[in-house]
Amino acid sequence: MLAKKKDEDEVRAFLGKGAEFTGKLMFDGAVRIDGDFKGDIFGNGTLVIGEGANVEANIHVGSVLVSGEMRGQIEVKKLLKIYSSGRLVGNVNAPVFSVEEGAFFEGTCHMTRNEGEVHALPREISAIDESREPLAERLSP
Repeated sequence: MLAKKKDEDEVRAFLGKGAEFTGKLMFDGAVRIDGDFKGDIFGNGTLVIGEGANVEANIHVGSVLVSGEMRGQIEVKKLLKIYSSGRLVGNVNAPVFSVEEGAFFEGTCHMTRNEGEVHALPREISAIDESREPLAERLSP
C-alpha cells in the first residue's frame, strides 16, 4: 500500500522546461520550476528548482531544493538544499543549509534560528565570577 502524501509535499504548480514566466508567484504546498522564472516567490511550502531551470528571484518560502540554476536572495523557514547539479549565486537566510559535493554556491549565508530554539545558559555558567583574576592574567607566564 502506498503512503498518502502530505498536502505540503503535493506539487500544486509546475513550470515545465521551455516555459518562461516573469512576475510574482505565491503558493501553498509545493511548486516545481523546470523552466525560466524571473520575479518574486512567496510561499509556505516547498519550492523545487529542477535541473535545467534558470531562476532569478527573491524567494521567501518554507523550503527550497535546488538542482538547477538560481540567482537572488533566499529566505527559508525550514531548509535550503543545493544538490550536486545545483548552482546558487545569492544571499541566504536559513536555519538549515545543505550543500552536496559538486554543487556551486557563491554568496553569504546567515544561519537563522527560531527564538524558541535558543536556550539561555544557566545563570551559574553565564555569570562572571568577579573574585577571580582576569583570564589574560591567569594565562600569562
